[in-house]
Amino acid sequence: MLKMESGVDFVNTLEYDMSLKILMCLEDPSDIVRASSVSRSWRHFVIANGLSKHLCLSMFPQLSRVDHVTESSDSIKRSTEAGSSNYMEWETLETEHRVYAFLAQGCASFPLRECISEAIVASSTDNYPEERIHHTLEPRDIIGDRASYWSSKGQSNPAVPETLLYKLVSDLCVITEINIKPFQAFFQEGLPIYSAKFVRFRMGHSKSTVNDSINESGQSSFDEKLVWTYTSPEFPMTHENCLQKFELPEPVLCIGRYLQIELLGRFQRQEIDCLFYICVSHVKVIGRSLSGAFGLEIIAPSQKFVLKALNEM
Repeated sequence: MLKMESGVDFVNTLEYDMSLKILMCLEDPSDIVRASSVSRSWRHFVIANGLSKHLCLSMFPQLSRVDHVTESSDSIKRSTEAGSSNYMEWETLETEHRVYAFLAQGCASFPLRECISEAIVASSTDNYPEERIHHTLEPRDIIGDRASYWSSKGQSNPAVPETLLYKLVSDLCVITEINIKPFQAFFQEGLPIYSAKFVRFRMGHSKSTVNDSINESGQSSFDEKLVWTYTSPEFPMTHENCLQKFELPEPVLCIGRYLQIELLGRFQRQEIDCLFYICVSHVKVIGRSLSGAFGLEIIAPSQKFVLKALNEM
């Protein structure tokens, strides 16, 4: 086995494909950075083969739609310096290495926090504003002398779904879990719980960062303004009045702030009108906000985006 202490550098000794295969096994962002610091030849190998970018794409497939990356220092035009096309290509590779390495480290190390910024719109609301979506951000079940919850309109068909749309705290958030508490109507006979049967999550961005005007007045058409970059599997929801935790199979990079909760199927029929409802008392989203470190710019009409590193790395 080749050992560095014997003076043998496997990157320069093994065949190119074998060296690449070995280094592509690195899964910790810090290891990629360390590898690029071993020697000049290792740094060149790591950067030339885009290993930081490869790691980010394996962690977050949503990044496949990145058109290009920029740094805050890019405002100082390097192009003012005379240079060959090879030089400019290498500058681009170095920038990608720094940005993706910083992104991978941030996605793993930034602190976990509540990631909802505001409630936007529900697919339907029974009594507005008393039962609007904004009440789902309040962890208390009762405020004053009123219950705090969102309620859908009633349906005779229990298969009719509902959706809740939220905006997150930053353009890029790594979401790990979503918590939902179905509402129990303590003021109705039998204390019915108006939960859904299943839940699914979608994340994405508006089609334009310039005209980002999704609001509660557009309940029937907000889907047309959004591009979804991730859709989760369906999770069963229990028919219980408790905060239910739904962990995503893998952490997901939400690109563009928007999270939609799809509530699928209805358990409970209301006795007074014999219609099925879904009601939610609280929603909580846990993840890592990359606010202040990264931003993005949507490129229309391709819907690709520019990934911007806003801090010095």
